[in-house]
Amino acid sequence: MRRLLAGLAVGTVLAALPACGSSGSDDEPADKESGGITTVKVGIIPIVDVAPLYLGEKKGFFEERGLKLSLSPAQGGAAIVPGVVSGQFQFGFSNVTSLMIAQSNGVPVRAVVNGASSSGVEGEDFGGLMVKKGSPVKTPKELEGRKVAVNTLKNINETAVRNSVRQDGGDPDKVELVELAFDQMPAALENGQVDAAMVVEPALATIKAQGGTEIASSLVDIADKLTVAMYFTSEKYAQENPELVKRFREATAESLAYADAHPDEVREVVTTYTKIPAATLEQVTLPKWPAEANRASIMALLKLGNEDGLFKKSPDLDALLP
Repeated sequence: MRRLLAGLAVGTVLAALPACGSSGSDDEPADKESGGITTVKVGIIPIVDVAPLYLGEKKGFFEERGLKLSLSPAQGGAAIVPGVVSGQFQFGFSNVTSLMIAQSNGVPVRAVVNGASSSGVEGEDFGGLMVKKGSPVKTPKELEGRKVAVNTLKNINETAVRNSVRQDGGDPDKVELVELAFDQMPAALENGQVDAAMVVEPALATIKAQGGTEIASSLVDIADKLTVAMYFTSEKYAQENPELVKRFREATAESLAYADAHPDEVREVVTTYTKIPAATLEQVTLPKWPAEANRASIMALLKLGNEDGLFKKSPDLDALLP
């Protein structure tokens, strides 16, 4: 199991990632009760997708259910999965592909509640395949023989890039994918370290502010209103703490609904855990935050993962999804 978990940790936790704001620190005890409140550690990526958790903590949705969040940043879902399974985190945020890869490898994970979803609108999504201003690359097919940044390898963004190249008539095996944290992608693209980057907000808005161009809405290309990420826990923790998991699910669902209905408050809370300038933040395209996952879109991801050889065996969605 140790070797298996190490293999899943494709991304590494970066100390240089933006601060997490006031929702908790790594020094706080996790899963401990104090005055009737249980603190739980949640592994997250410091991107716009997780804004509902920060907002829900601020609005008291978790406290009302006896929970306090300690939010810990990581580069991607592939780094968070082993942290949850080992007990470093009680819950985690991960793209759906990384969760399916984990399950197909026999890693005991279970999705708890939806995390973030694509808008389903071409050119108006929170994620996109970007090139810098003046780039000769105009279409995904032209990425053959070039370097493309993704936050972690073998995750939803790799699948998205490969799918966009394939749909454009190109050979995805001829694209060189390199691993880079989202917040490092704008500079890497600008200085020519990579030829393109598969980014999500707020990095997407930053690259657009630099004059960059979107050559594909790669998440939209996969499926309509794609479920991109979910919050999850370990099977062991879910079995041993069913009531706590239920409270986390309910508080998160309320936070998702509130975020969907209050975009201005979302933009404000994003400033507490990222370094994005206010002027750029106004241009950020927000994800959709439905409480329920879109199973049909996850099936599309499963099919692409099988085509790309990501799974040792086909994932069991009935066992994985809530």
